[in-house]
Amino acid sequence: MGEHVPVLFEETVASLAVKDGGTYVDLTLGRAGHSSKILSLIPHGHLYCFDLDPQALEEGGKRLSEIGDNFTLIHDRYETLADRLGELGVEKVDGILADLGVSSPQFDDSARGFSYRYDARLDMRMDPSASLSAYEVVNSYPFEDLLRVFTEYGEDKDSYRIAKAIVKARSQREIVTTFDLVDIVKSAKSAKTLAQKGHPAKQTFQALRIEVNGEEKSLEKMLSVAPYLLKEEGRLSIITFMSLDDRKVKNAFRALSEIQGSREGPMLLPEQIEKPAFRELSKKPIVPTAEELSANPRAASAKLRTLIKNA
Repeated sequence: MGEHVPVLFEETVASLAVKDGGTYVDLTLGRAGHSSKILSLIPHGHLYCFDLDPQALEEGGKRLSEIGDNFTLIHDRYETLADRLGELGVEKVDGILADLGVSSPQFDDSARGFSYRYDARLDMRMDPSASLSAYEVVNSYPFEDLLRVFTEYGEDKDSYRIAKAIVKARSQREIVTTFDLVDIVKSAKSAKTLAQKGHPAKQTFQALRIEVNGEEKSLEKMLSVAPYLLKEEGRLSIITFMSLDDRKVKNAFRALSEIQGSREGPMLLPEQIEKPAFRELSKKPIVPTAEELSANPRAASAKLRTLIKNA
């Protein structure tokens, strides 16, 4: 099996405009796909790598150590980046990268319970030491909370019926495995919906994963902090795979790169016109090429957006 190449690999590294001697942060190390390239470009710089998954830190760290020793691994949620970097004496950085969602190794490891393609105990924890797993959510959340999770995070039109079906099923016996849940989700959907393209449980599993790992709250906190850690001309690049995440990133970047309520009147001199503190690298997100999609169908929904701190 070949070495895993991350989605939008070349485009992401280029978006960061990596320069030797710089300080960079990878908020989602994974198997160090992006980080390996970044580290190779900064022999006189430093790379800080976050991940919730200890296995990712171990394997990613091994890969990085083959390139250099000028990196630091941090086992924590990426929303803590300002505090954790501050503890290490780092106040400003040249670039920050976040590749959101679940990595392929996590999906492909059946024991982790992330995928509806393998029969395994419901889990979905990126950090195996965390107390909340998908098993607890499915078996203990009240109907109202299940409905909220599936509606907000899965954006599934059948959320009400799925939540009802789960409550009914667990009253008879515990819902233990991924396939148990898949069967319940299928029972809550119409024949017409089941005949449509795509796995019927995809949105349900997505919603549970987001809830278990607190992904949306982490993203919102990170978006409120990360831009202000950038040096002048520093860059924040984020890859999203869900419309839910992309909307948040797009709206946050847009708000930061526009002056709210300002007017550029003809009586103002150029130096009197208020300029935003940030700008976007491009108004539209960068998406995979046809060539990449052919090689990696999982890249289909990927979108890359980059924010730059103005000098």
